[in-house]
Amino acid sequence: MAHSNEAHRADALPDTALVQEYLTFTLGSEEYAIDILKVQEIRGYNAVTTIANAPTFIKGVINLRGVIVPIVDLRIKFGIGSVEYTPFTVVIILNLGERVVGAVVDSVSDVIALGSDQVRPAPDFSSQVGATHISGLGTVDDRMLILIDIERLMLSSEMALVDEAVA
Repeated sequence: MAHSNEAHRADALPDTALVQEYLTFTLGSEEYAIDILKVQEIRGYNAVTTIANAPTFIKGVINLRGVIVPIVDLRIKFGIGSVEYTPFTVVIILNLGERVVGAVVDSVSDVIALGSDQVRPAPDFSSQVGATHISGLGTVDDRMLILIDIERLMLSSEMALVDEAVA
């Protein structure tokens, strides 16, 4: 009898190797999540220096402690709702290897831990976000989170944030 209780307790404890933490945020009515390890800091939205001929989703750049950081408005990039800058609008500063990039979102929700049993593969469909940038769907209670591979998204050639390789 004791053996079955031990087995039950082991099942109830999450396997920490399979748990990943995500920062959740909203864009329009949807809730998204990105790997917390890619997040450097969260800042309020302030004015940016615009760059001529940049794609519309690149709002401009800011000087963050001596580092020039491009600011991408994910609402414009994904074509989600109307773009309004409110006191809740924030910029998530991302550290993507050699690159620091800011992402404008409607609001940041919280940090959650998802076990592998709470993550489902992304459905095979064409979406505004782009199926190649969705790493899966996370479920927590009655919440559905769209998990974005933020590094793949921000460093993709369509974002125009990384210089083309010099031939």
